[in-house]
Amino acid sequence: MASSGSGYDLSSSTFSPDGRLFQVEYATKAVEQAGTVIGIACQDGAVVLGVSKPILHKMVVPTTGSYKRIHHVHERAGVASTGFLPDARVLVSRAMDEASDWKAQYGTSIPPDTLAARLGSYVHYFTLHGALRPFG
Repeated sequence: MASSGSGYDLSSSTFSPDGRLFQVEYATKAVEQAGTVIGIACQDGAVVLGVSKPILHKMVVPTTGSYKRIHHVHERAGVASTGFLPDARVLVSRAMDEASDWKAQYGTSIPPDTLAARLGSYVHYFTLHGALRPFG
């Protein structure tokens, strides 16, 4: 079978005859080609985030923050991203919304495992539905 989708890449829920989901493969490839992100948990509970230096494109002004890959979610959480950066900005925005909604409802910071579970469910939702493109 050819490496192109041949019409089977129009939806994330359409399998090719050989059982491939091209939209999911495209998202995976975007993440693989985007660079390295690392998070290190220290003994005192602090987490250090680091990303590899992005390759700058001629059409983007570097001072605009378009290549920003470490984001502040709330006072006790941050996110480091790789892959397709507009997708990362959508996920960071969703994480900020989840954190602020939790703070408004319960009066405390959202637990990290709850934030991770909610973002994971959100990303999974985009993988399951045919009208949506998986995050990459």
